[in-house]
Amino acid sequence: MSPTRKGLLHGVIAYGLWGMVAAYWKLLAHVEPVELIAHRAVWGLGAFVALAAVAGQLRAVREAMRSPRTLGVMTVSALLLAVNWAVFVWATISGHLLDASLGYFINPLVSVALGTLVLRERLRRLQWVAIGLAAAGVAVLTWRAGRVPWVALVLASTWGVYGLVRKTAKVEALVGSTIETILLVPIAIVYLAVLGGGRLAAGDPQTIALLVGTGVVTAVPLIFFTSAARLLPLSTVGFLQYLAPTGQFLLAVVAFGEPLAHEKLLAFGLIWVGLAAFSVDLWHAASSARTTRT
Repeated sequence: MSPTRKGLLHGVIAYGLWGMVAAYWKLLAHVEPVELIAHRAVWGLGAFVALAAVAGQLRAVREAMRSPRTLGVMTVSALLLAVNWAVFVWATISGHLLDASLGYFINPLVSVALGTLVLRERLRRLQWVAIGLAAAGVAVLTWRAGRVPWVALVLASTWGVYGLVRKTAKVEALVGSTIETILLVPIAIVYLAVLGGGRLAAGDPQTIALLVGTGVVTAVPLIFFTSAARLLPLSTVGFLQYLAPTGQFLLAVVAFGEPLAHEKLLAFGLIWVGLAAFSVDLWHAASSARTTRT
């Protein structure tokens, strides 16, 4: 298999798993979302440390943690990640997965907007069109539903800011994820201790197995994503990221039976058109860059 095909396969697996992970959280709907996140951090630490050891990255983890600046940046990213995880899990188990998928559809456009506001990057015309359509979609949903779609906005903004913060950390994906988990674990252990072990102490074998499995569910997609990011152009990875919210959307409507109201469908339609414009712009920019290099 060529490196490009291998990267494409790994990217599809990574984003496909992220798109389907909501089905796993549904199996744990009887567990409180905050407790789920605590278990995800604890068991995820074991998985990430094992992966870092296999990849020969433990030394890089130790060196990064000796840097006060890196540690400070990773603390901020860990807190953003915890909020994002908690809201997504809550949305999944409480019947708001459609709102969550809306947030992750918006996310690429939020990242572009943050690049403009924070990094002073200049937007191209189609990027402005895409952001305008996404904003119109959110406005329509707010107006017709009579409430701000806070789940979508929190997920899109926390993940967008998370990406921006991780960009300044200058550490590899696996190293960064391992450090974030290390930082979250003490809080998670204290929380679980206060609960007396929570569901883990209840002795239900199926629940215990699923809780322990949250570490694998967290780590495995990252392995494939890291491989895809190394083997594929950034523009291709950008296209693949739409697989995750698409999977969430299909799960919500087909598997979980969440109602797709007219105003929500209209909002999705506007955002999808915006993403199409954004994708065309990415494709043209990547083609121009290749032409310039040759």
